[in-house]
Amino acid sequence: MMTRMGRGRADGKPRKRLVTTVLVVVIVGALFYLYSRENSSSSIEYGSKALKFGADDSAIPKTIPVCDDRLSELIPCLDRNFIYQTRLKLDLTLMEHYERHCPMPERRYNCLIPPPPGYKIPIKWPKSRDQVWRANIPHTHLATEKSDQRWMVVKGEKIVFPGGGTHFHYGADKYIASIANMLNFPNNIINNGGRLRNVFDVGCGVASFGGYLLSSDVLTMSLAPNDVHENQIQFALERGIPAYLGVLGTLRLPYPSRSFELAHCSRCRIDWLQRDGLLLLELDRLLRPGGYFAYSSPEAYAQDEEDRRIWKEMSTLVEQMCWKIAAKRNQTVIWVKPLTNDCYLKREPDTQPPLCSPDDDPDAVWGVKMKTCITRYSDQMHRAKGTGLAPWPARLTMPPPRLADFNYSSEMFEKDTEYWQEEVANYWKILGNKIKSDTIRNVMDMKANLGSFAAALKDKDVWVMNVVPENGPNTLKIIFDRGLLGTVHNWCEAFSTYPRTYDLLHAWTIFSDIIEKECSPEDLLIEMDRIVRPKGFIIVHDKRSVVLSIKKFLPALHWVAVAMSNVEQDSDQGKDDAVLIIQKKMWLTSASIRVSE
Repeated sequence: MMTRMGRGRADGKPRKRLVTTVLVVVIVGALFYLYSRENSSSSIEYGSKALKFGADDSAIPKTIPVCDDRLSELIPCLDRNFIYQTRLKLDLTLMEHYERHCPMPERRYNCLIPPPPGYKIPIKWPKSRDQVWRANIPHTHLATEKSDQRWMVVKGEKIVFPGGGTHFHYGADKYIASIANMLNFPNNIINNGGRLRNVFDVGCGVASFGGYLLSSDVLTMSLAPNDVHENQIQFALERGIPAYLGVLGTLRLPYPSRSFELAHCSRCRIDWLQRDGLLLLELDRLLRPGGYFAYSSPEAYAQDEEDRRIWKEMSTLVEQMCWKIAAKRNQTVIWVKPLTNDCYLKREPDTQPPLCSPDDDPDAVWGVKMKTCITRYSDQMHRAKGTGLAPWPARLTMPPPRLADFNYSSEMFEKDTEYWQEEVANYWKILGNKIKSDTIRNVMDMKANLGSFAAALKDKDVWVMNVVPENGPNTLKIIFDRGLLGTVHNWCEAFSTYPRTYDLLHAWTIFSDIIEKECSPEDLLIEMDRIVRPKGFIIVHDKRSVVLSIKKFLPALHWVAVAMSNVEQDSDQGKDDAVLIIQKKMWLTSASIRVSE
């Protein structure tokens, strides 16, 4: 026995050494793999050295690298990994970590965002309102977490949306009708004869509320952050419902004052009393004279001590803001704003919250902090006892009163409308049979001016995100006054949306603007590729020299020119502008790109 034991120990030493050696080799190899992958990944992803806009043909890249598959849902300015890596000092209680924090130029991704495995061309509208491909947004935790509230249900290859919500388990359509009934709108129709057109839904979930309002000719800006319920806005956009990633944190939301007739919060989990009512005052800034705030939450009906305390304090706050209860039933209360400044001016001295300073611009929003004060109406709105807007759809083409803020005449407005009607007709003419009636749903006008491009699409089953540059005339309020939606943005930075969320991007002179601002047009090309869906379209309408430069990048971006106007030769009419219509190819990733035509 002793001999055998000794022999066993003697035999075990080399075996142990062998096992140890193998483990060391494996660990070192794994570390080397991770290190090399990290370095090769970063060299591909960061910087802009590979792209040279306006250079000679030899400097144009033949290919642009593809990002790591883990970046398939990257939102560069809402990237939590970037926040962690750079150790930004943010106040989590104020939701600063859900606000925009953009990477420096040297940390921007210089690669194409890949679609997830199994990605399919999205289901067409209107079927998409109720179902999407599971592979396109492979996140099903909301289906489990919200199963009792009927947000969404997984059915085989699809995710189905029954129309439920946290507060309307039996369907958004019935809930919407009940709100219309509470407000005594004719026939329980929420649009109130076209007088209610623009709605703001804060903490919107998967945007079923906004999706079901569309059938009543009501357009909703559905807003939610990229929070623990991540991908809710991605689901909304995949469904073809207007939505935007944002949060009520410290900055004003990117919408002008007096943009919405109705704001809605259905158990949106927002503490409206915090910071002296700052967030509720931001809603007040956005609501039009006589606008409503529909609030469905336990505080409106529960009888426990904490809910009663919140209700009492909130009632006091809104009373001091001159809001009144328009209706209260079961679990929902609807407040209404005054039509004029009279109530504000009759308040006792030193009443809180105070009125904003007369020199405060309520329409300045880009990077502007929210303010704990009440924005009074303009003299025009005060005298008119309201906005003076025509009911929808007449308001789309009728010059709104706030045109006077820019010294724009009605004639200028009408000429702009006519111009874009002709341009859009020309776009569709040169596109020919490339698109069908259901090809396009989500549209972005990257430089919207007065919103006339979107107005020209009124007979098509689309919605348009109208983007107004942050450094130009703030015409976004004209766009909202026309019954349309939009946001302010700086195209030197990435847009607040998920990848693959728009079917059509309209880039009118935006590249010339970027070059003039000395920002990177190459970064913008990669950002547009991130935003547009596979098989989606991009219309570039710019100077001929700029369009020719963009055309050189098409192969590297896996884009293809499908139509052109005045690109290869001078215009007979002496115009310097040209139109290039591009389609993004459908490509998938494995070890390398595979383009599927």
